[in-house]
Parts: sequence; structure tokens; C-alpha cells
Amino acid sequence: MGAGIAYVTAAAGIEVAMIDRDADSARKGHALCEKLVADRVRKGRASPADRDALLGRITAGDDYAALTGCDLVIEAVFEDRGVKRAAMDKAAAVLGPDTVFASNTSTLPITSLAEGWRAPEDFIGIHFFSPVEKMMLVEVILGAKTGDRALAVALDYVRALRRTPIVVNDSRGFYANRCVTRYLLEAHLMLAEGVPPAMIENVARMAGMPVGPLALNDEIALDLAWKILQAAKADLGDDAVDPRQEALLREMVVARGRLGRKSGAGFYDYPDKGQKRLWPGLAEVVGPSRPADEFDVAELKRRLLVTQALEAARCVEEGVVTDMREADVGAILGFGFAPFTGGTLSYIDGMGTPAFVALCDRLAEAHGARFAPPALLREMAARGESFYGRFPPSVRAAA
Repeated sequence: MGAGIAYVTAAAGIEVAMIDRDADSARKGHALCEKLVADRVRKGRASPADRDALLGRITAGDDYAALTGCDLVIEAVFEDRGVKRAAMDKAAAVLGPDTVFASNTSTLPITSLAEGWRAPEDFIGIHFFSPVEKMMLVEVILGAKTGDRALAVALDYVRALRRTPIVVNDSRGFYANRCVTRYLLEAHLMLAEGVPPAMIENVARMAGMPVGPLALNDEIALDLAWKILQAAKADLGDDAVDPRQEALLREMVVARGRLGRKSGAGFYDYPDKGQKRLWPGLAEVVGPSRPADEFDVAELKRRLLVTQALEAARCVEEGVVTDMREADVGAILGFGFAPFTGGTLSYIDGMGTPAFVALCDRLAEAHGARFAPPALLREMAARGESFYGRFPPSVRAAA
């Protein structure tokens, strides 16, 4: 992620100091930037002169002194509070008082991370999506004390990259990753139920998702998903995670070292030559699959879409999302939520809140309380309201 952020920043004409834990890691990060721009040259989308200029804007190393004079610093280290705090402390030692510090954390609340920064008003979340060089959305997250100047710097930066920003309020997982993690969880639970892995992937694409949840999990990295689960347990207790999902990821990551695409092995195998293919050994982890004709394709499709839309509704209820347009744009650009629906909230509005709540109640009865609709949705259904009707774009108010 850090190398990808450095690459798109340099491509926008901005000078970048890329700091890693050691010189060898920094060289690998710079090599990734070289590969990305070399691919563009090979495809005729950039010239050799463009390549040289871009790479010339990136300095890579392990000395935090290279950050001296930076206007904006973005940390993209492991999803571990201790590691992040150590990086923040090293950066603070060389940065001036006016530097804005941003975290690319996937799920850790910005407000709590900002407590470790010298000026919480200068701390903000700037959350990129993987792969950084391809994804057009950037989620800007406001902590409880984030100031207007930090927000302005973050938005100016994102727009300089020619990305689309959405601004959300703080919560664990923010907006996009809360929806994404629900998508991944549902796929993991389907595996535990005996749904064939290929069926999960195909049904997701049939539902309108551009990438199946198992392939997406590999792209994100299975060890990141594992770290997110462990961070949630540390902060919120054992009840914060589903034991079936935890057992699956423990076996994949800890026991078998299958970290996802980056390691060449996750839910899929990634041969040096040829296309990826679902890992045949997955049955050793989750047990043999049941026959595909035992499952209702339409039901599986509904589960994968409804779980994401439900989480979006919860984000509105909690005030994480205040502009319905940003929720829909973020859903499509950030995690590819079935574009034909118009986005997570438009999916609900298109179905009608009474019908959506009735569907959620049926899914909750059949599959568990994770499908229970929040109070806001029940109230809207009782009144026949839509999200765009109750929260029109001109009104940015909490639910």
C-alpha cells in the first residue's frame, strides 16, 4: 500500500519521501514503483522521460529524517496499534509543527489513533483502496478532533491525485471497509455451511459484484483480515468476531501461511504462468462442499448484497455517512457494489424500505441476527420513507 501511495503521488507531480522499516524493504517499495511505471511505458501510456521524471520524485530509505519539511505524511504500516504508534513517534521527531499526519488504517478508529499524535486537530484518515494505482476512490475520515485545515489538506491532496474523495465520520472500519468486511464474512460463513467455493464466487458476480469475495479477500490480503480480527478482539473483546471466521483465517494464515495474492497462495493459487485457480486444498480447511443444487442461487445472491446494504444503513444511523450520494459513489468506486443498483442505499430505496426490512427479517430468521435491520430502517419502513427522501442531498444532518 505504501509503495502504491508513493507511486500515485509522484505520478501527480508531488515530491515523495518513502520511508520503510529497513533499507531492503524501501528498495522493494521503490522497485514496485519502477514496475508500475515500466508497465505504462510498455503499453505506450507514458514515455521514458515520464518514467524518469516520476521515479526522480521518489526517494526511498529507512531514515525518518527524510520527512523533514513534508506538508503531509501518510502512514501505511501494519494494522497494529503498537507498530503505528512507533512510526508516528519517529515521524514526530523530525516533522515541523504544521505538518498534517494521516493514517491509511483499514479499520482502527482515527480518534483513538489521534490520541498518540501531538495535535489531534492535525490528524486525519486518508484511506486508499487496493490496488492503489487502479482504484479511483479515497475515503477521508474525520476523527473527533480533526480540524478544518487537516480536512482541506487531505481533500486538496486527493484531488491532486485525480481521485474521488468521500468524507465520512469516524468508526471502526469507517464506511467502505465496514461494508466490505460484511461481504467477506458472508462468504466465509457460506464456506462453513458447505457452499462450494466456485459457487460463492460465481453467485457474487451474478449478483453484480465485479470480484468474488474470496478473490477480493486474496487481493486485500488474508493476513490483513486476520490482523483486523485480532485488533477488534483486543479493543472490543472476543464477542466482536465470529468464531467461524476466526477459525478459517487462523488455519489459512497462521497454520498454512496462505496470505493471499501477494504470497502466491490464498483462497486461490497464483502460478507464475497461467491464470489463478481456486485452491483444491480448501476442503481440508472447511470440509467437503455440499452439492451445489442444495443451495438457492437467488438466496445466496441476496445474502451477499443485503449484508453490505444493511451495513451502509447502519452507517447512516450512526452518523458515519451524512451524504447519501457519497455512500452510493463510495460503494461503487470503492468496493464495486453491484453498479446496476446505483449503490448500497439506492439498492434499498429501489426495493423500498418496507420490502427491504421484510427481506432482512426473513434472512435473519433463516441465517442469524447479523441480518436484523437497525431501528432507523424499521422507522423508515413504517413511514414508507426512502434514504434520499429522508436525507436529501441538500441536508447534511445526522440520522
